[in-house]
Amino acid sequence: MAENRAPEYTEGTPCWVDAQLPDVEAGKRFYGGLFGWTFQEQPGRRRGTVRALKDGEPVASLARKTDGRLPTVWTVSFATPDAEALCGRVRAAGGQVVSAPLPLGDLGVAALVTDSEGAVFGLWQSAGHPGFGRRHAPGGFAWVQLYTRDTAAANAFYGDLFHDALFGPDADPDFGRAPVSDVFPAEMPPHFLVHFAVEDPAAALEEVTRLGGRVQVPPFETSYGTAAVVTDDQGASFALLRR
Repeated sequence: MAENRAPEYTEGTPCWVDAQLPDVEAGKRFYGGLFGWTFQEQPGRRRGTVRALKDGEPVASLARKTDGRLPTVWTVSFATPDAEALCGRVRAAGGQVVSAPLPLGDLGVAALVTDSEGAVFGLWQSAGHPGFGRRHAPGGFAWVQLYTRDTAAANAFYGDLFHDALFGPDADPDFGRAPVSDVFPAEMPPHFLVHFAVEDPAAALEEVTRLGGRVQVPPFETSYGTAAVVTDDQGASFALLRR
């Protein structure tokens, strides 16, 4: 799919991804080697957080974990014009607020929540930073899949929360739901899996291994393309996708 730029994102559209890592410098080496990302310090964020760029356009951020007990993980954030109001709707639908809305300088407002089954995701209320400057092109965000134990409940939760983004006339969701057991062991907790676009999955998997990561799930066919699940050299899982 061609590169897609958007100055703003409809509420419920995946608009940003970030990785919480023990070692940001190691993350820069890994993802710079894998995707050709470059990096810049991120004003308004805590020290040690960097923005990743692909061909000069923002695609992700890497942040140092402040607590070793936290997971090493990629998190997707969904756009919203009002993070406080959306947190209220998340609670009303049976989810929880992990981190209340927090202004990040002049970039916007961030919050962290869970759905009714405990899958964690972020909310992003844009100010100076709307989100991805590049997506769907190699090295950029391509898709996010929620692996859940109850797809009917997930469809109801997100269908109510993000109806226009998922089902509206201009819907371009980049967001699917599937049973955990389709790809992972049944005991795996519900979670979001961030997918990055690649042109050649086999070559990308070789590069993941060369850089110290590992292949978690070999390539498999989905309704949205050929995917493979990998982990980086610090244990954060993500997927590679050719659409």
